[in-house]
Amino acid sequence: MSRGAGRRKRRYRRRTVRISVEYLSDTGLHCEKATTLGAGGLFIETDSPEAAGSLLKLRFQLSDTGAHHEIEGRVVWSTGVEDGDAGVTGMGIEFLNRTADNILAGQLDNLD
Repeated sequence: MSRGAGRRKRRYRRRTVRISVEYLSDTGLHCEKATTLGAGGLFIETDSPEAAGSLLKLRFQLSDTGAHHEIEGRVVWSTGVEDGDAGVTGMGIEFLNRTADNILAGQLDNLD
């Protein structure tokens, strides 16, 4: 699915970040960079995005001293070279655990 198709209004504010994210999918364990993050999900830059609907187990930390977040997510959209998009390739992930969303939202609000 391309980035613009079926897009919903965001529930949470996003932040521009550059954090490492480990994720486990049906294709194995990967480590990539997230460039945007909100309590509802994140965007992972990757040349090999997973298919829309793929379930992921994600692990990341907001700062060197912060706690690790382990949360399940679902790929809701992706963009790649085949889409003809000259921009960044990657995938938009929606977090599936609302309790973890709320914890993350509080931590994002307290970041500098």
